[in-house]
Amino acid sequence: MAGQVEIVLTEEFEKAYEKLPEEIKNKVKKQLKFLSHNPAHPSLKIHKLNGEWEFYVDIHYRCFFLREGGKLTLLTVGSHRVVDRYKKY
Repeated sequence: MAGQVEIVLTEEFEKAYEKLPEEIKNKVKKQLKFLSHNPAHPSLKIHKLNGEWEFYVDIHYRCFFLREGGKLTLLTVGSHRVVDRYKKY
């Protein structure tokens, strides 16, 4: 994907992000830079799950998003436990 993609934050994502430890927030910011400029960046480990997409923040944290053309809508972010609960809905 060439160029920068638009990233949209949902209210759910923003609430989940605010609850994260500062160290993880910094990792999310770093991964979002990769996502917006190069969604194929290997550290993101992007893959599709049940019609939605997921990328790695680090070994313990994940972010779910939707792809709609050149726009990525961030749905939620959290630990495996949080994300596993999210995937059930």
